[in-house]
Amino acid sequence: MSYDRSAPPVGLIIGERELLSASGGVFAHINPANGEHQADIPLAGPAEVNQAVACASQAFEVWRRMPGAQRALLLNRFADLISANAPEFIRLSALEGGTPITVGAGGPRLGEEWTRYYAGWADKIDGQVVSMPPADELIYTRPEPYGVIGIIITWNGPLISLGMKVAPALAAGNTVVIKPAEQTPFVSHLFARLALQAGIPAGVINVLPGSTEAAQALIGHPDVQKVTFTGGPVTARKILHQCADLLKPAVLELGGKSANIVFPDADIAAVAQMAAFWSVGLLSGQGCELPTRLLVHDSIYEQMVEAVAAVASHLPIGDPFDPNTIVGPVINQDACTRILGMVERARSSGAGRLVCGGERIGGDLATGYYLRPTVFADVDPASEISQQEVFGPVVVIQRFKDEAEAIALANSTGYGLGGYIQTNDLGRANRLAAALKTGYVHINGTRNIPACAPFGGIGLSGYGKEGGRPGLDEFIRLKTVSMPA
Repeated sequence: MSYDRSAPPVGLIIGERELLSASGGVFAHINPANGEHQADIPLAGPAEVNQAVACASQAFEVWRRMPGAQRALLLNRFADLISANAPEFIRLSALEGGTPITVGAGGPRLGEEWTRYYAGWADKIDGQVVSMPPADELIYTRPEPYGVIGIIITWNGPLISLGMKVAPALAAGNTVVIKPAEQTPFVSHLFARLALQAGIPAGVINVLPGSTEAAQALIGHPDVQKVTFTGGPVTARKILHQCADLLKPAVLELGGKSANIVFPDADIAAVAQMAAFWSVGLLSGQGCELPTRLLVHDSIYEQMVEAVAAVASHLPIGDPFDPNTIVGPVINQDACTRILGMVERARSSGAGRLVCGGERIGGDLATGYYLRPTVFADVDPASEISQQEVFGPVVVIQRFKDEAEAIALANSTGYGLGGYIQTNDLGRANRLAAALKTGYVHINGTRNIPACAPFGGIGLSGYGKEGGRPGLDEFIRLKTVSMPA
């Protein structure tokens, strides 16, 4: 397939209006694959946030009263359009974030899945009778939507984040104001336009690319009833400080340093492929739940290091629009500098043995933000590169001698988002799954973030759930009603 490489015009979407200029200034969007300017993105300021929240508040009175079956119908139409526009979402992901088209197909697939899953919940939200005759009172609960939800997402996998947050919020009867990262505005813009095309009323979904000032205005707006955020712990702390002053609830889906624990009875070749692709290949390592720490039993350690390095070294790197490319660029120059800084500190301090990678790629890719997939072995568990999220194509490998040491190593960071276990011993898998301090455990290659399953972390990985019934409940508050029996 031949892809158009021109960037689309993008504006703010408030109700059914599209604003091509705004009070927050302009963001010069750079294509991460070649370092070239490709679009000027208007940024919302407080004035546009006020307009969007007012629009969402007005739409809420219509949307909340719409029968659940009708909301379900509209959300399913929306899911149909996400699927039908998959090629355009894939194209936009390659343009805005450098996501290879071979990988970008996951965005619309998951966006459709999450939207359709929560469409199924829209007409099944019910309360509970908690006391009835012959008691003195009849007491029951009414599940009610919050109102306007402020949604702030980061730049990696924006369509997936939108599906995880917007679909359950709308199914529950809320309306939303979304602040996408200015680095990735194209996908969110198409998402909002398709919602209108599906018949979702104007104002139910509003999209405002914006700076930190816009995010602060959104969080602080008195008519925004709850905030949900995907990003890093540093920004999350700032959001929580602001929410705390307002006693405003929040859901935080943050970073991870997920351990991938490999025992001798696992399929070494298959695990090596998975370990390399899911850490330094997929999204160039820019994913919150990717297994970026590989913990390997002593008896197979050297064999696994060699196998992972061989796979990582041969992952095809290049143009995101090339169907042979697996590894694209990281998001921008700042990311390059930060990641290479962590690699250099690990190398110079002796925190680990650099097996492969650890450098920026030159030649035809020199103008883009390409980093060679990097493997560190014999890594000190207390080192920065073992303890802190790199968010780039870097995997660290450590050895363990028994289950107890594997558990201790896996639980040795402040993060707790995902964990991975590779073994054919069912008893061992269940013992470790119970012992890992993490929100999700994957055993023998199960897939990430299916819509039906609760997803979310502990510690530095945040709190609250996305997915399953718990993900719907995040957007519902209960009212208790009692009357004489």
